[in-house]
Amino acid sequence: MKSKVIGYWVCTVLIVFFMLPGGIFYLMRAPQAVEGMKLLGSPLYVVILLGVWKVLGSIALVVPGFALLKEWAYAGIFFDLTGAAVATGATGGAWWHVAAPLGIIVILYGSWALRPASRRVVAAA
Repeated sequence: MKSKVIGYWVCTVLIVFFMLPGGIFYLMRAPQAVEGMKLLGSPLYVVILLGVWKVLGSIALVVPGFALLKEWAYAGIFFDLTGAAVATGATGGAWWHVAAPLGIIVILYGSWALRPASRRVVAAA
């Protein structure tokens, strides 16, 4: 049981480590973030929108309670990562720009699957 909790926190901290700084860079409109989105053909407002959601999703994963909000955060991060992989692949980006988000999805799944009962939505009886 203890190894499951450790696995959950390792995966969750890694997801926050990947998502939170990216969200902050997007909100700061860092030149690398803006240029990367331009290469994908996205307008500037998408950078800001993704930045907000990455920061909020990262926070939602680590604060106690709010199980339903956590489910939405997991889904949103999944959509963000799959969208990044597809957009990069469709625009001819480097293979590792496609593989990296897909690898992070594996870690995201680990966090979701290993989450303790207190962080799960309880099904209605």
